Amino acid sequence: GIIAFTASADYYDGDKLLDEISAKIEAGEKPLIVILDGIEDPRNLGAILRTAECAGVEGVFIPERRAVGLNETVAKSSAGATEYVKVAKVTNLNRLIEDLQSRGVWVVGTSFDTKTTYSDWDWNQPTALVMGSEGKGLHRLVAENCDMLLKIPMQGKIESLNVSVATGVILFEALRHRNLQQH
Repeated sequence: GIIAFTASADYYDGDKLLDEISAKIEAGEKPLIVILDGIEDPRNLGAILRTAECAGVEGVFIPERRAVGLNETVAKSSAGATEYVKVAKVTNLNRLIEDLQSRGVWVVGTSFDTKTTYSDWDWNQPTALVMGSEGKGLHRLVAENCDMLLKIPMQGKIESLNVSVATGVILFEALRHRNLQQH
């Protein structure tokens, strides 16, 4: 048997990621970005990063405080995605949202309190998906700063999905929309 010790993945520079997003938009591309508002469970973050990598997400932004960061549990749960997904820490999600909007990115959050479903959104444009924390959802100001709030309709008696599952549902709907446009 062989044992290897590795460091957890490094964070990507947030300003560099924003500049790369702008360059893609200027080149006519439509980047898909994920913003996580206070995810606390490292297994959820790892699963979200794995899904983001599989869905072709340009990058993931997480807050510096009140959220889990990159650690060995995240790396293990991501099944290697931490090696490929650009994860940037930011001090203020609301400033990030304003910055993305000024660069031509539509910012869509998730909420129970909306009639618009995730499949109603036009994912064929530069979009940042904002997912809220487990149990609490989006912070009030973050939700208010989003261009649109979307929901996943629920049929059962439980009113919400796990945040990593919900992120997967929405990201692959975005990928489906984008693939339909290419054909």
